[in-house]
Amino acid sequence: MKMENLPVNSLSLDFLTEFLISLEKLENDRGCRGVILTSGAPKIFSAGLDIMEMYGKSAEHYAEFWKAVQEMWLRLYQSNMVTIAAINAISSFLCQGSSPAGGCLMAMSCDYRIMAENPKYSIGLNETQLGIVAPFWFKDTMVNTIGNRATERSLELGLLYSPPEAHKIGLVDQPCPSDITKSMMRKPTVDRLLAHRESDIQNFVSFITKDSIQKSLQMYMEMLKQRRG
Repeated sequence: MKMENLPVNSLSLDFLTEFLISLEKLENDRGCRGVILTSGAPKIFSAGLDIMEMYGKSAEHYAEFWKAVQEMWLRLYQSNMVTIAAINAISSFLCQGSSPAGGCLMAMSCDYRIMAENPKYSIGLNETQLGIVAPFWFKDTMVNTIGNRATERSLELGLLYSPPEAHKIGLVDQPCPSDITKSMMRKPTVDRLLAHRESDIQNFVSFITKDSIQKSLQMYMEMLKQRRG
């Protein structure tokens, strides 16, 4: 699957909807045993969650958007196919006005992560730079990938890792587990979101509609406009 939501493969509601439809088609194809997720956009894997989906919209829209983000994670994390993230470019939020987390979360949800060697490329969950706290299932996915201490530092400091750094801590290029091991290791995290899915949506809506957060997002977008100017 080649993502082509130009210019930066931001995870908008429309993109996530199309992504889920495409993934479902592959999962229903008995001849398909695996999927490689990569980017058709030059110089970027995914800039993450589309900031325009989180600013100036209704509570109903926020809920619909966040449910689609949840569904993207659930479908990838529980996929019966072997999933590979071919991170062929940057995966951060400091590009073209998109926010963090989504691209890295998408990669961590896959069984195997390959990242191109380029000193300009980076990957991580750096929500703290935007004043946003990572949801528990983002955090749990990272803990399952790189461990508790590395996750703690990553989230507290909003760290972005170069390919060698990401490889060193296990964020990329991990062995692909067997189906049994994968299911056994990931089921508790999946079950936790499923049990708290509605409350997680409400928490997101409650958080994103706060005046302080909307103001922070507005300031961030104005800063990006100034950079482009």
